[in-house]
Amino acid sequence: MAGGTPTTDVTTEQANAITQAGVQKAHGLDLLMNIAVVDVGGNLKAFTRMDGAWLGSIDIAIKKARTARLFDMPSGDLGPMAQPGQPLYHIEFSNGGLITFPGGIPLTNGNGQVVGAVGASGSTVDNDQAVARAGVSAFDSTGTQ
Repeated sequence: MAGGTPTTDVTTEQANAITQAGVQKAHGLDLLMNIAVVDVGGNLKAFTRMDGAWLGSIDIAIKKARTARLFDMPSGDLGPMAQPGQPLYHIEFSNGGLITFPGGIPLTNGNGQVVGAVGASGSTVDNDQAVARAGVSAFDSTGTQ
């Protein structure tokens, strides 16, 4: 936003920069990925499916991003709490389906407010997380958060 005012929602320009950074990282790792960005309300803002990326990972990428936004934490942080015997067991069945393993990361503005999230899927959770982190770095470098 102009004048250095922190944004309260991820912009279309930022969302596109995030998915493009994810694609670049995926190319560097020789991966085919699905990359989703959701806005402050958890709604899909941008999505890229690289040619040949798994169809089953489309939904996973979107749900990782939504999970990160709905709970304002990386999707993988919910995993330990969602195991049998833990306090959030079966949380993944709420909210139309959540993902409780790595690959979804919230996007925060300069005030620390969550303004959206990115999710990546198509490889191992470590690779998914690396691709999502590349998107977060692109967001952080836009200079408008």
